[in-house]
Amino acid sequence: MSPALGWLGVAATGSDTSANALFGAVQVAAAGRIGVSPVLLAATNSEAGVLGKLVSPQNLAMVAAVVGMAGQEGTLFRRTFPWSAGCLAGFTVLVYLMAYGPLSWMVP
Repeated sequence: MSPALGWLGVAATGSDTSANALFGAVQVAAAGRIGVSPVLLAATNSEAGVLGKLVSPQNLAMVAAVVGMAGQEGTLFRRTFPWSAGCLAGFTVLVYLMAYGPLSWMVP
């Protein structure tokens, strides 16, 4: 759930900093309750936000204007959403393995 919250925060606000301000404390508090490293979930919130940048309306509008596709933001969204969602799914599995599985040695 942590990566999805970070992804959604940046997709909605367009800013990783804003999403961290909105959800960072929630992620750390949730980590304490479920027995997972707060460092892992705080980092997860920020890193998943990078994947949310791919589908952020602000970024899509800017890219469309730069490459001469103004008014075709929907086309860009349809092309980038599968990549963003796929990377988010892979990242979610990685975070799970770092929290509970064989990759837990990677978390300080």
